[in-house]
Amino acid sequence: MLIKEIIDKLALEGNCTKEELLYLLDNIADEEKEYLWEKADEVRRKNYDNKVYIRGLIEFTNYCKRDCVYCGIRRSNKKACRYRLTEEEILSCVEAGDKLGYKTFVLQGGEDPYFTDERLEKIIKKIKRKFPQNAITLSIGERTFESYKRLYDAGADRFLLRHETACRELYAELHPGATYENRVKCIEDLKKIGYQVGAGFMVGIPGQTNEDLVKDLIFLKSLQPHMVGIGPFIPHVDTPLGQCQGGAAEKTIIMLALTRLLLPKALLPATTALGSIDKLGREKGIKAGANVVMPNLSPNSVREKYALYNGKLSSGDEAAECRRDIERKINAIGFEIEVGRGDSKV
Repeated sequence: MLIKEIIDKLALEGNCTKEELLYLLDNIADEEKEYLWEKADEVRRKNYDNKVYIRGLIEFTNYCKRDCVYCGIRRSNKKACRYRLTEEEILSCVEAGDKLGYKTFVLQGGEDPYFTDERLEKIIKKIKRKFPQNAITLSIGERTFESYKRLYDAGADRFLLRHETACRELYAELHPGATYENRVKCIEDLKKIGYQVGAGFMVGIPGQTNEDLVKDLIFLKSLQPHMVGIGPFIPHVDTPLGQCQGGAAEKTIIMLALTRLLLPKALLPATTALGSIDKLGREKGIKAGANVVMPNLSPNSVREKYALYNGKLSSGDEAAECRRDIERKINAIGFEIEVGRGDSKV
């Protein structure tokens, strides 16, 4: 089967075999990449028109009990400058974001034991009382079913928990003291509770193969998440993988486009990581099927401290207060900012 025939099958049926996916990844040429991105754009426009949803990102703690070997805020990184936002600071970020027109707030942080269910529940309830029509997304790692349920009952709407890689062996190498099985269980728990759930993976992890990437796509197709975060691996100098080569923007965009064809109604962010390795990465991602951007609402004083990798965008038009610049760039490539909650159509 020719590459374009596989792409057409994906666009028409939203599915193909793992052998076809692997053949595509192993053999796709430049002309076929353009065709893939065009088809992904067509499928996205069919489901979401030319709308791009914006979320205000609040990185509220960079403390983390995990020791993931690629992450700059890993427990063992003694050079990380740690911080926690206070409840008042978080609420101030939310208020500022609402004034700028953001109707979804993403509370993201490391797995910080300080933020107990009680503390998070209090913060969520305060946000919901003041902004009942706005959505709250959590991105705070692995917790128990009971914890997830409590936060959902407090008012959280969505939860982002990337599976990172569907290759068990690679997952074990990257996440000391954690298991792939528990990660998947957490994602399944979130779906059972009723969250709009986001999974996702990294592209270009040292040791990753095209076979591994196919496993990611097959896993996502089976999971049917509401959102999928896909970004390139970018090394952080103060981690065990600090000297490794990072993932490529083009390969990341190929995976975004394939995910759009496999999951036509999912929300797909054009990630900060993609924009960090290619100054036009966000725009390229949107043109290839992505339809979400998450500018930063965190206080300027902490943005550089939430350093998951080196070279992360933390100011300029990536910042949430520069919404007009963001909108101008998105308009320039033929898309429109959508200011509502932007719920998934899955």
